Amino acid sequence: MKTDIHPGYHMINIVMTDGTKYQTRSTWGAEGDTMNLDIDPMSHPAWTGGNSNLVDRAGRVSRFNKKYEGLGI
Repeated sequence: MKTDIHPGYHMINIVMTDGTKYQTRSTWGAEGDTMNLDIDPMSHPAWTGGNSNLVDRAGRVSRFNKKYEGLGI
């Protein structure tokens, strides 16, 4: 095996969206760096059970609904 090809595995600080802080080991950043999360299990709808909004990009959803409106689904 080649030597010195693996990234360093060190302690970093994590700050969640609600301000909760904890330490974990990671290959991200450098020893003692702080990662501020924008999305975490406390705020993401996939984990919180929040309502998801269907985004109609370029009218795709409305075109689909119009195309298949007569099927009675």
